[in-house]
Amino acid sequence: MKTPVDTVTPAGMFAPIGAYSHLTRAGSLIMISGTPGVDPASGQLAGADAYRQARQIVRNFRLLLAEVGAELRDVMHVNVFLKRVEDFAEMNRGYAEEFGEHLPARTVICVADLPKAGALMTMNLTAVAAPA
Repeated sequence: MKTPVDTVTPAGMFAPIGAYSHLTRAGSLIMISGTPGVDPASGQLAGADAYRQARQIVRNFRLLLAEVGAELRDVMHVNVFLKRVEDFAEMNRGYAEEFGEHLPARTVICVADLPKAGALMTMNLTAVAAPA
C-alpha cells in the first residue's frame, strides 16, 4: 500500500514564493522546502546579515516541524545554500545557537543567486519522526 503524502503550509507562515508547500510528510518522513530567513510575523527578512537570517531559518524550521508534531531533534540532514562563502562563519554561528546540542548531518553549497531578494541563504531539511 502506498503511503499518502500530506502537504502543509501553515496559516501563520509567510506564503511560498513559488508553486510548492513549506512541508511534506509521508509516514515518518518529513521534508521542508528551501526556507529563507523571513520572519513570519512581518513577512520580511529577519536582517541583512547571515547570522540573523540563519537563526530565523532554524526558528522557522521549529515552527514548521511543530505543525506535524516534530522537533529539531528529529532532523537528520540540512542543506544550506549560501550566496557568499565569506558568510559561512556567521551562518554557522546562528545555526549552531538555534540547533543547540543536536547537530544533524549538513551540506553547505555556494550558489550564484536565490529567488528571495536580499536573502543570503536558504536551507531545506529532512527529518524522521513518529508517524502522525
